[in-house]
Amino acid sequence: MWWIRLKALIVKELLAVLRDPKGRAILIGPPIVQLLVFSYAATLEVRNVDVMFLNRDAGYWGQELSLRIKGSPMFREVIPAATLRDVHDAIDKQRVTAAVTVGPDFSRNIAAGQPADLQVILDGRRSNASQIVAGYLSRIVASLSEETPTGVRLAPRALSTEPRYWFNPNLIYQWFMVPNLIANIALLIGLIVTALSIARERELGTFDQLLVSPLRTHEIVVGKLVPPMLIGLFHMTVYIVAAVFLFEVPLRGSLILLYTSSLFYLGSIAGIGLFISAMSVTQQQAILGAFLFLVPATLLSGFATPIENMPDWLQPVTIVNPLRYFLVIVKGIFLKDIGLDEVIRQTVPLLLIAAVTLGSASWLFRRRLG
Repeated sequence: MWWIRLKALIVKELLAVLRDPKGRAILIGPPIVQLLVFSYAATLEVRNVDVMFLNRDAGYWGQELSLRIKGSPMFREVIPAATLRDVHDAIDKQRVTAAVTVGPDFSRNIAAGQPADLQVILDGRRSNASQIVAGYLSRIVASLSEETPTGVRLAPRALSTEPRYWFNPNLIYQWFMVPNLIANIALLIGLIVTALSIARERELGTFDQLLVSPLRTHEIVVGKLVPPMLIGLFHMTVYIVAAVFLFEVPLRGSLILLYTSSLFYLGSIAGIGLFISAMSVTQQQAILGAFLFLVPATLLSGFATPIENMPDWLQPVTIVNPLRYFLVIVKGIFLKDIGLDEVIRQTVPLLLIAAVTLGSASWLFRRRLG
C-alpha cells in the first residue's frame, strides 16, 4: 500500500535527523541561541548610553539642563568636558555617542526671552543610536523649555501631542521580537533540514537505492516534505509557549488560524529546501545554498526594516519570500487578532510558492529517474 511506503520513508527521514549528532545539534542549538540572543540582547532600544556635557554657562538653566540629562534613565554616565577639544576626542574615539554644549550666555538669553545657544553633537558612525539619543535629548530640552519664562508665557497657546501606541501600549520590545522569531526559527530549521535530506542521500550513496525503490516520485517528495514540517511545527509550538508564558506576549488571535497558515508556510519553506537539496551534490553545498537564501530572505522580509522603505527596484524581489507573508500573519494573530480574510490573503502567496518550488523539485527528481 502507498501509505505504508510513505510512512516508512517519513520514519526513515526522522530517524536520519534525530540519530545524527550533527542533526540533533542543528535542531537544538540554533533555536535556543536565537531565542536568548534576539529576545534579550538584539534590541533596537538604546539604553545605557554615555554622553558628554560641556557647560560654559554659569547660570541656573545650564545647571538645570545638566541635572536633567544626568537624571535620565536612558543615559549611563554624563561625562563633564572642559573644552571643545575634549568633546572632539571623546566622539572621535567613540567614548560617547553624543555631546551637549551649552553657550556662555545660555541662561541670560533664556531670561531675556532670546534664542539660547545649545548644540548637540552626534556620532554619525552610529546612525541609528545617534538618532534615538537625539530624540531623548530633544525631549529633555523640550521639557526644560516649557518651564522657562517664555515657555510659561506661551503655554496657554502651545499645542501638545499625546502619543498612544496601539497593539503594544508600553512599547515592550519582546512583543515585537518574539512573534518574529516564531516565523524565523521555522524558516531556519525547516530550510536546513530539508536542504540536507537529498544531499545526505547522495553523499551516503543511498539516493540511487531510493530511486529504484517502489516509491513513486510524488511519494518521495511527500516523504521528504513531512518530517521538516513536523520538526518546524514542534519548534513553533515551543516558541509560542515561550512567547505566552515566558515573555507574556498577548495571544489575541486564533491558534487554529496560526497553525493552519503555518502548514502552508512550512510547505513553502520545505519546497525551497527540497529544490536546493535536489540541485546539491554534497551536504556542504546544501548548507551553503540554504544560507544563500536564508540571509536575503530575512533582510527582505520586513523583519528589521519596512518593505516600503526599500528601493522600488528591490521591493518586487520580496514577493517570492515566504517569510514576508507569514510575519504579517504571526504578528497580526498575536497582537491584532486579524481575521480570516487577512490570513487567507497572506496564505495564498505561500500556497503559490509551495506549488512552484515543490513542482520544480519533482521535475528534478523525474530527471534523475529518467
